[in-house]
Formats: sequence, C-alpha cells, structure tokens
Amino acid sequence: MSGPDLSGTVALVTGASAGIGRHLAEGLAARGAAVAGIARGGDRLRTAMDAIAAATGARTLAVPADVTDRAAVDAAVAEVTHELGPVGLLVNNAGLIDAAEVPLWEADPDQWWQVVESQVRGPFLVARAVLPGMVAVGSGRVVGLASGISTRANPHYSAYSAGKTAQMRITESIDLAGAAHGVRAFDLAPGVVDTAMTRAMPMHEGRTDWTRPEDVVDLVVAVAAGELDQWSGRFFRAGVDDLDTLRATAPDGDARKLRLVPYGDGDPLG
Repeated sequence: MSGPDLSGTVALVTGASAGIGRHLAEGLAARGAAVAGIARGGDRLRTAMDAIAAATGARTLAVPADVTDRAAVDAAVAEVTHELGPVGLLVNNAGLIDAAEVPLWEADPDQWWQVVESQVRGPFLVARAVLPGMVAVGSGRVVGLASGISTRANPHYSAYSAGKTAQMRITESIDLAGAAHGVRAFDLAPGVVDTAMTRAMPMHEGRTDWTRPEDVVDLVVAVAAGELDQWSGRFFRAGVDDLDTLRATAPDGDARKLRLVPYGDGDPLG
C-alpha cells in the first residue's frame, strides 16, 4: 500500500462498519495505524473490523456504541484508550440523513431531529471524549466528514444541511481552541461515494459519476501524516481537490471557511 507509514498512530473512526467509514478504517489500517471503529450495530462492526485486521495485519478494535449517547461514547473512548492507547486521529463519519426528499414543513419532526443529533451531538460527544487525551500529549487531528451541503442550503435535505453546517463550526472551534495544544481539525467533503446511503437518495438516482473511495482515504491519510496541517480549520473535497496541490498550498484569511459574502464594498459586515 502506497502512502505514508502510520505505524504508531491510533485512529478512531465512527460509522466504521459500512460505507465510507469502512473504507477509511481499512485504508488507515493498511498503512499501519491501529484502528478502532465505532458503530451502533455490534455484529456488523465486529465482522468489519475482523476482516480489516485479517486483510491488513493491523490491530483493530470494534466498540459498539451510539454516538449520540454520552455514557456510551465516554465508555467507548475509554476502552479504545485502554486497549490501543491515546487516539491521535479521530474521524467523525457516523451520521443519518433525511428520510425523504421533502421541504422542511413536510418532514417528520422526530426523524429530522435524529438526523441533526447524529450530525451534531454525535461528533461533539466523541470529540469531547477524545480531545483531552490529544491536549495532554500535545498533538492530535480531528476530521469531520463534511458535505457540499455544509456550504449551501438544500430545499429537500434541511436536517442534513443544518447538521453538516454545524459540524463545520465544531471543526473551526476545535482548530481555534486546540491550536495552542497542537490539536488540528479539518472538514473533508467525500464527494458522492457509491454507498448504500447515497444510492438510497433520490437525488442520486441514475448517477454514474461517483467519487472514488480511494480519494477520500488518501486525503485522510495525508491528514493523519501531518501533510495538510496548514489546512486546519478549513474545508476540502475529495474528487475535486488535488492532493499534491493541497500539500503545496498554505491558505490564509477566510479561504475555505464558512463566511458571509458581503453584498458590496459598502457592506458594514464585509
């Protein structure tokens, strides 16, 4: 497997039993990281992590937990730290999506809120449990799985859009507060990877142009290896951003951050 050697890195991936999370867990393990996976379904998670260990020779750990359950998250992170060591890379990938493509006023309130909780409360609780360990050792990286819908409104996925936008603010908060402690955070939009979730979305019906999961993995591996630290607090997208260009670019100011666009030169908020 090409790419940086991540031996000695402990990675924690949420939503690791399937889809993008499964690809990320295997890609990190293939490069030498010890990988812990969190997901709600214990049997499927254990099967996935065992298969990754068998395919890569890396040490893996399956920790079933609901990322929106504070006690379960705290216990899961404590188990990962005890079994594998302090987490050096957290990938917040787990999350639900709107059950139907409908305007906000037609959405089921309970399902809508479950989506927001999965996209906001989940990443918050996992980061809250992991970050003290990163601060204690003076280093660590957090990747939030963002989306194009993080940066623009969508008429039919209001819960997912709200949650993903909030995740970008969480990332920026971690970057600002964590910088003095060697902790960095990134927003990575994976594009449209061919998964069960994306195939279930009517907006992708008939799609043939998919983002390669390898492109998502390569970006997360580069983050884990410290090759993109200058992008901390910022957004990039698999399948569109070139990795070599990202490595060679040091963005400044508000580049690739979620900001208001001034209405003109005289805008007092500009």
